[in-house]
Amino acid sequence: MSRKYKFHNKEGLYFVSFAAVYWIDVFVRELYCRLLTDALNYYIKESGMEIYCWCIMPSHLHLIFRDQQNHPELLLGRFKSYTSKMLQKEIALNVSESRKEWMLWMFKRAASKNSNVKNGMLWQHNNKPIELWSEDVIEQKVNYIHNNPVAAGFVTGPEHWKYSSAVDYAGGKGLVNVSLLW
Repeated sequence: MSRKYKFHNKEGLYFVSFAAVYWIDVFVRELYCRLLTDALNYYIKESGMEIYCWCIMPSHLHLIFRDQQNHPELLLGRFKSYTSKMLQKEIALNVSESRKEWMLWMFKRAASKNSNVKNGMLWQHNNKPIELWSEDVIEQKVNYIHNNPVAAGFVTGPEHWKYSSAVDYAGGKGLVNVSLLW
């Protein structure tokens, strides 16, 4: 991995994106999105994660975050491991999931290609952390995250996307307890 994509400043504010293996559209069900927002809130409350901006898209998640414990790579790794196990379990138990067998097979297939993953693998390994070192860079990433659902054609305005912090920045209250950047 290039030096560009590592957590060099452990106290830094970071933009990360991570996707489901094979870019599978996992987050098209309310249940799976809710589990992910619940996990974000848990990590905020119990693990020292500070989330400033977020957006769940059908196949991936964007975050701007900081770790109060100054180990962002460990925190993000724990979050991804926990949510991978939890979501795969929920998919396996979901009798209404029409794509269940296919998704679980794809998760196992991805895991078989990685020696450090035993069962199923929901998230791709790469996060591509980018330290946000200036107001201009922060603003650019916030706009990118909040406008992602608009660019995808899901909504006409960022604050209309339920699974995003855009509503918080528009004066409302979203699903995740974010710390506003401004």
